[in-house]
Amino acid sequence: MQLHPRHFGRNLHENLMAKLMKDVEGTCSGQHGFVVAITGIENIGKGLICDGTGPFKGEILEAVVTMVNKMGFFAEAGLVQIFVSNHLIPDDMEFQSGDMPNYTTSDGSVCFSFT
Repeated sequence: MQLHPRHFGRNLHENLMAKLMKDVEGTCSGQHGFVVAITGIENIGKGLICDGTGPFKGEILEAVVTMVNKMGFFAEAGLVQIFVSNHLIPDDMEFQSGDMPNYTTSDGSVCFSFT
């Protein structure tokens, strides 16, 4: 079953259940027979990204920063793990070490941080 990434997040289980109910309930397959009702989901697992459906160059993704260090930062957008090298971070942003490492601009505003 394919699920669009916009459905990932805190409501993933409910979105998957709704899609299963819509697409599978009341159908018949040679492998599973007649599907009367979806009663629950035991294990979602990690899933896969289908070839040709992953992020593309220049695409803007909403992501959660998971780690920041002097080499760049790591983030997650659904199943996709992202690393942005410090070479790709604009020159006016500087790495700040400490209890909460982050990248700040010259005016002191925090751009990338992990809490």
